[in-house]
Amino acid sequence: MHERNSVAELAGTLRGELNRYSPGEKLPSSRSLVERFRVSPVTVSRALAALAAEGLVVTRPGAGAFRAAPHAAPARPGDTSWQEVALSAEQAGDAVPRTVDATGVLTTLAEPPPGVIELSGGYLHHTLQPERALAAALARAGRRPGAWGRPPLEGVAELRAWFAREIGGPAGTVALSGVLITAGGQSALTTALRALAPPGAAVLVESPTYPGMLAAARASGLRLVPVPTDARGVRTDLLAAAFRASGARVFACQPLFQNPTGAVLADERRREVVRIAREAGAFVIEDDFARRLAHEDAPPLPPTLAAEDPDGIVVHVCSLTKATSPSLRVGALAARGPVLERLRAIQVVDSFFVPRPLQEAALELVGSPAWPRHRRTVAAALRTRREALLSALRQELPALDMEFVPPGGFHVWARLPDGADEAALAAAALRAGVAVAPGRPYYAAESSAPHLRLSFAAVAGTAELAEGVRRLGVACREVLT
Repeated sequence: MHERNSVAELAGTLRGELNRYSPGEKLPSSRSLVERFRVSPVTVSRALAALAAEGLVVTRPGAGAFRAAPHAAPARPGDTSWQEVALSAEQAGDAVPRTVDATGVLTTLAEPPPGVIELSGGYLHHTLQPERALAAALARAGRRPGAWGRPPLEGVAELRAWFAREIGGPAGTVALSGVLITAGGQSALTTALRALAPPGAAVLVESPTYPGMLAAARASGLRLVPVPTDARGVRTDLLAAAFRASGARVFACQPLFQNPTGAVLADERRREVVRIAREAGAFVIEDDFARRLAHEDAPPLPPTLAAEDPDGIVVHVCSLTKATSPSLRVGALAARGPVLERLRAIQVVDSFFVPRPLQEAALELVGSPAWPRHRRTVAAALRTRREALLSALRQELPALDMEFVPPGGFHVWARLPDGADEAALAAAALRAGVAVAPGRPYYAAESSAPHLRLSFAAVAGTAELAEGVRRLGVACREVLT
């Protein structure tokens, strides 16, 4: 065998000769294999490593390679069918089954197959993430005195103070004492829903809305009541009626760059939402997930609902994750009044606390000169990508209707022609090499029309966006014509 022969060929030869040796018997030395097959020591080492990975040989440093013992007979498969009964059995008082359906969430979390363009993603592409700044922040955080000790249960005080300033705005209407650090926005949403509504209770949600909100509510045994939205946010003319009809004491919403529509709650509706909730004796969960995803051409952002709510109607949820990295799972809950203690208690029982090194790294990041630079870079890139996606859609798929184009966030909500099968279209798109999110999982009940949610942040750049839309066009011609 000559040097040019591959590792795979040598591994195949050795695999065929293993029957010459008894289990546990030593194989020829690496030197003898080098001489016999006329290959390099590196090729021999890699071939033996491949056999070891298959469980055929065992390598012992300084001793050599040995034939592995045969695998034991596989264990008898267990019978887990009994769990179907146990998991579905409901007590007499359970009004709503506590099922967990992560389908809608997995659409944005799952890695697409190799070669598939990701227009379904829920996070920034790694080239838009502040990886270098995060690495530096984590290194500095790890050297802080006490960084590896137990943090305060409510969170590191300096980080709570930063979130309080971000949520309360220039007027400083949110105090440090009203902020809890959470393990990202999803954890904060789950905590808020569990704190504010008992199992079986009704919860009002926007229609459509973020599937993670719907999944968390259903997993807590809550009964979802949808309230329609339009380009100006939730329909407040229907919100009061929904409170009266359902008896709900919670309304969960995304007032800024709503997912999936991108709508920004209009000024007059902002006041109405809080007024209607107050009259119903209800809380408003404000999921402010996209404030740090404003585009370069976005107008001045409205303050948070929490900043203008002295009476504790609003429970605010926000996170650093979307604007940084999926693994920087650091967020905050802000509230006023007795509900804060309940939120704190649930979080402590569920997860104790957010790891201190992660909190310290987040604090290092937002306090560094790299943070405002990153914010500007992302704002410019999102605007460029939004325009590139819209241009490609107008050229390739003029039948798709973008009902509202938001100046923030990283997706557009595209309405399909009436009668279109969005699930079939999404499947055809995947076959064509592009992943998209069908609209159905964004609705708590029946959907008003077929839609796709198209993300422009999870791809490598504008060229990949254009290619993704071209592939989507192939799927549309297959399914919609």
